Amino acid sequence: MVMDHKYKSLESVRDALSLLVYPIQLSVELPGSFTEWLDESLAGRRKLQEEVDSLRTQQFMQKAQMQKFAALQAENIRLRELLDSSFEIGEKVLIAELMSVNLDPYKHQVVINKGEIHDVYTGQPLVDAEGVMGQIVHAGPYSSTAMLITDTSHAIPVQVNRNGLRSIALGSGAINRLELPYIPNSADIQSGDLLITSGLGGIFPKGLLIGTVLSVRDRPGELFREIEIQPAVDFSTLEEVLVITKGDARSVRLAEEP
Repeated sequence: MVMDHKYKSLESVRDALSLLVYPIQLSVELPGSFTEWLDESLAGRRKLQEEVDSLRTQQFMQKAQMQKFAALQAENIRLRELLDSSFEIGEKVLIAELMSVNLDPYKHQVVINKGEIHDVYTGQPLVDAEGVMGQIVHAGPYSSTAMLITDTSHAIPVQVNRNGLRSIALGSGAINRLELPYIPNSADIQSGDLLITSGLGGIFPKGLLIGTVLSVRDRPGELFREIEIQPAVDFSTLEEVLVITKGDARSVRLAEEP
């Protein structure tokens, strides 16, 4: 030991022995090191998973809030359009929401959340921001039923905006079609002509948009043309409507078929 301490004669032997012992030390420490590494990895993975779950939850909540904001924005736009339409109509109007929609081929009706306590009465016209929808056929205390202009039993006096030609538009039973019967083959009417309410009958104010002439077909051997009208209102997306108040409720009657 004195010689090793003074002359470092055993240093090479110690280096050789440490080299031989290192694998043994490594094998002894390996289970503990592996266990520690595994615990840290699992803890890190668990923490990352928790952060991912938290971020995913926040993302879902933000998406739900964005959908609410989008719905509110769309509702505000619709209400603004309805209010703008009310100024154009120039009549007293009432905003109502749809409670139910019946688009049976033989009966096109909607139920609104306004009734007699809101001064709604049978015969009142219904419109939206795009044009005429229909009219009230039954008024209850808190809700009312309205017939759409596409109903097969509905008729409304109209005129061609371009030349003033008058006729009666009938519901076809299809949600996107009206019929214009009794138009002679010699009448001046073309595809693309706008139809508006004529004001005859005292139900609908004059000048409200009904729709656009979609097609005009002559029928050989017949006196009248076959004319289809596309309503201005998209009845598949209705949510709010305007109920027009005009005149005394007792003096208002439903439009009759020709």
